[in-house]
Amino acid sequence: MTTRTRSVAARSGDIAVVLGTRPEIIKLASVVRALGPRARVVHTGQHWDDSMAGRFFTDLGIGEPHIRLSGMSGKGRPEQVAEGIAELTAHFRADRPAAVIVQGDTNSTSVGAQAASYLDIPVIHVEAGLRSHDRAMPEELNRLVVGALAELHCAATAANRDNLLREGVPAERIAVTGNTVVEATIASLEAAAPAQRAETGRPLVLATVHRPENTDDPEALRRVLEGLRRIEADVVLALHPRTEAAANRWGLAGLLDAFDVRRGLGHGDFLALASVADLIVSDSGGVQEEVTVLGKPLLVVRRSTERPESIDAGFARLVTPGEDIAAAAAGVLSQPGLRSRLAATPSPYGDGRAGAQIAQAALRLADAA
Repeated sequence: MTTRTRSVAARSGDIAVVLGTRPEIIKLASVVRALGPRARVVHTGQHWDDSMAGRFFTDLGIGEPHIRLSGMSGKGRPEQVAEGIAELTAHFRADRPAAVIVQGDTNSTSVGAQAASYLDIPVIHVEAGLRSHDRAMPEELNRLVVGALAELHCAATAANRDNLLREGVPAERIAVTGNTVVEATIASLEAAAPAQRAETGRPLVLATVHRPENTDDPEALRRVLEGLRRIEADVVLALHPRTEAAANRWGLAGLLDAFDVRRGLGHGDFLALASVADLIVSDSGGVQEEVTVLGKPLLVVRRSTERPESIDAGFARLVTPGEDIAAAAAGVLSQPGLRSRLAATPSPYGDGRAGAQIAQAALRLADAA
């Protein structure tokens, strides 16, 4: 693997793992464990409350972060990025790591990659190469920024690798590792208490929505909630704080009364519910991956997706704003043999060894820099 010429400024042997949201904590836990004492966990505070971030460090057995930033919490997107880069740059200058790992496509991902790159510290991007080709998604902008900065791109799938190759990333700087979501899902589900479903004779649907395209506009949120209400099933709604705040802000809180609302679910608790559900409805990127491990069908309520592998393998179907969510759900729930077919379909995201592969690649890069 080729590396650029780097400055000879003193650096520790640590590899900084920069994360700030619940999905990042979940997906990077296996990498942190594989790095062992070489890991320096930096929590940006993008998700700052206990239900969204704090409890997951304990639940996943990786301990408290070594560093907590304070400038990003509760800020708007531009302010988060500006404050995060400034604060993280100061930390890296004071205690320079040998390399920096970032994951996915959040503001924390962009902050970590930019702060490291400006200080000439090599960046490893986990879950590299996802593309929705929809620049209205803030995450797509973050993906493109980090894609231009990373020294090592850990792509989950061959399709992700191909996206990077088309953008001119040299093949020797890409490693197809699988996705850490596989081992994270298996570990969290094994540790969780089994979920129980009510014996009503109706299908069980588990739903969760939180993305700006579904919550930042009152008509969009109304469409989703009313669509869920019309599904002929028992609907459990894992309520995200952003969605609850939006429902209150837009005067839609009354629509939540139709659901079995669950707040503050842990990762294992959510997966346990998903494992007994007949259908999941979500706009989450991570859930699109998790259903391929659970063998469950999913309706993706979004304009576009950066994870076509879940759709191509038959686990997920995109439901765009002009479509009827209830009708789409009825179509999935009535498919004969769907449960057994999905249970026999392997996940397109790998074999559950991604965390170890990523850690080994990161250590090689850090020690060669």
